[in-house]
Amino acid sequence: MPVPLPAAAASSPRAAGAEDMFYPCSDGRPMAENMWQSRAIVNAVVDIEAAHPQALVAADILVYLEEGNKDKSIAPDVLVAFGLGTHSRSSYLVWAEGKPPDWVLEVASPSTKTSDLEFKRRRYAEIGVLEYWLFDAKGDVYPSGMPRLQGLTLWGGDYRPLASRLVDGERMIRSEVLGLDVRVDGELLRFRDAATGREILRPSEVKAGEERARAQARQEAALRKMAEARAEREAAARSAAELARRSWKPPCGVRERAILGEWRE
Repeated sequence: MPVPLPAAAASSPRAAGAEDMFYPCSDGRPMAENMWQSRAIVNAVVDIEAAHPQALVAADILVYLEEGNKDKSIAPDVLVAFGLGTHSRSSYLVWAEGKPPDWVLEVASPSTKTSDLEFKRRRYAEIGVLEYWLFDAKGDVYPSGMPRLQGLTLWGGDYRPLASRLVDGERMIRSEVLGLDVRVDGELLRFRDAATGREILRPSEVKAGEERARAQARQEAALRKMAEARAEREAAARSAAELARRSWKPPCGVRERAILGEWRE
């Protein structure tokens, strides 16, 4: 389950005003450099929102670190913050929200990999982001030998790796902050509820599941109708046989005698 939040974390929605206008909502850079990166970012946002509908989950939103200093900011590919509400924001002001994000993901790109591994790691640790995750969606950005997926947890002012383990034959890393097990699924990340073991379904999978359920319901309804029709035919046949048995009479001049199980005149 998500980690407990400090008392200062709860806050009401901020009214957009001069404070928000002072801090630009864009740094002029695109959210992603390629489709591998953009798909991984969007997929992570959708999956985490499905797992935590009451959490703030945002992609490529500027996080301002110091009040009055619009030059001191950082833009995580994905951030998650608990206890702040899900209302839209033009930016994330740490002092106004009362806390830094709880969880951050950076998806590697050729131009940002060095920053992700060095500068952003230090900056997230400085402001107190509890977990910092890195993912190489394409699989050829990080140096050879470096895992495509890394989960880091804040410990003594720096990050240390979260251990991976095999779960149902899959190599996974558990996020204690999100309460989810995370694994690489091709060019995307896959999330599983750590408490129940159920995977977080993507919208396309939910839709496909609903279609399968409807098809199964139609098939079951058709089978029920066939069974009912067969039962009606069998009941009609039994009724006809019973009527024929009751209305049968021996031929004229022949009497029935049960002697040794034979008919005699």
